[in-house]
Amino acid sequence: MQIHHIAIICSNYEVSKKFYTEVLGLNIIREVYREERQSYKLDLAIGDHYVIELFSFPDPPKRSSRPESCGLRHLAFSVDNVEKKRKELIQKGLSCEEIRIDEFTDKKFFFTSDPDDLPLEFYEN
Repeated sequence: MQIHHIAIICSNYEVSKKFYTEVLGLNIIREVYREERQSYKLDLAIGDHYVIELFSFPDPPKRSSRPESCGLRHLAFSVDNVEKKRKELIQKGLSCEEIRIDEFTDKKFFFTSDPDDLPLEFYEN
């Protein structure tokens, strides 16, 4: 079994589209507007294996992130160089936590958030 895709509902489609494509650098596979749902669906490529489906819906409820609540905790991206990725994201205007070391794997990682406060982790290969 493998992960097929990750679905994210955003509060502001244009802001989130810009974030995931221009800030994170994900590639657009396809973009459609579904009139019957008043919703955009944007399929984004992450490398060669996974897809994020970015959805917009009229007036979605706000996501509970902090304090942590049941459900999806965060989305983690694997990167070759955590320091480089953190510096790049800070230069693009994101607030990033300090780099930490995973106590079990000794790998470096840090967190930031998307425009709707979904925690995003960047974890070193």
